[in-house]
Amino acid sequence: MKLIFSPQRRDDALTLSKAGDVLTINGVAFDFSAVPDGATLPADAIDCPWIAGDVKRIDGDLQIPIILPHGANPAKDVAFPDPLTITSDGAVALPGKDA
Repeated sequence: MKLIFSPQRRDDALTLSKAGDVLTINGVAFDFSAVPDGATLPADAIDCPWIAGDVKRIDGDLQIPIILPHGANPAKDVAFPDPLTITSDGAVALPGKDA
């Protein structure tokens, strides 16, 4: 699973965890196991304000664009985060934070 972050100035918090093809966002589980390889799940088909675009499965890996909230004057790794590839299940450490 690859998370592609879209930084946004917000005061709310984000917590993520992964279990297989399930991404839990702030306590709500989103199961993407039905997305076949080469397919795209449109963002408007996902009832989640944290999803920042279409979810795709490319070469077997889910690619999920997600909003990354930050406060004023974020660190460089938060303002300009690299995509994050998650290979194991559990809590996801966000840029600028520990899991």
